[in-house]
Amino acid sequence: MTNFLKYDQAGPVVTLTMNDPDRRNPLTGNSAVEEFVEATARIERDPSVRVVIVTGSGAAFSAGGDVRDMKKYEDDALRPMPIRTEYQQGIQRLTLAMYNLEVPMIAAVNGYAIGAGCDLSCMCDIRIAGESAKFAESFIKLGLIPGDGGAWLLPRVVGMSKAAEMAFTGEMLDAQAALDCGLVSRVVPDDQLMDETRALANRIAANPGPTLRLTKRLLREGQMSSLSSLLELSAAYQALAHKTAEHAEAVNAFLAKRKPDGG
Repeated sequence: MTNFLKYDQAGPVVTLTMNDPDRRNPLTGNSAVEEFVEATARIERDPSVRVVIVTGSGAAFSAGGDVRDMKKYEDDALRPMPIRTEYQQGIQRLTLAMYNLEVPMIAAVNGYAIGAGCDLSCMCDIRIAGESAKFAESFIKLGLIPGDGGAWLLPRVVGMSKAAEMAFTGEMLDAQAALDCGLVSRVVPDDQLMDETRALANRIAANPGPTLRLTKRLLREGQMSSLSSLLELSAAYQALAHKTAEHAEAVNAFLAKRKPDGG
């Protein structure tokens, strides 16, 4: 059986490719959760990884939940509490693993990013869309709420008003509309999506790995902390950064007017 998630590493850049194109790369009803959790744990343990790209194979980034798998909830014997536990031990584990990964992540959105697929892109730090990309926070269309944490993620990306509009209507945004509301940072021709994403990943990966992880952690904490708390954490992280070999080499290279060795 082919794994859902392909893990490819080229130097300091890891590409995670969802690989179930016939079903538009669903995140439920398969091994997606376990494979994403395992992949993020592997990346976290590997200090050589500085950037992660997340993308999908075929015509979709991810269609989110497998609608066919939802038929099981019609069974009267399946009560609400086990369903609650299923979410907590299922898709929500993917959300926590992806969001808490300290390595910078770029979503290369190559087609439909629907429901949990849209939220998966929001778990990444940067989103680049191909021209044919489509986004929808579409849970409401199925009589559902964003059970994967989308109600927390989406407002932090596009603001509360736009997030409410997307969640209440479930309507689709094309790539240009996604760019206009800040859901993505750029739109590129479909055939250039991966080249553009890898180029950005390589520019990020040229910077010191330990400092990239600390910077991402600060950005995450800054979404929830007071300024005084973040300043305290920043001082602690800066103390760590000052003692890294990468910082010493960068300073010496700057003073010698040369490029840093290794980065």
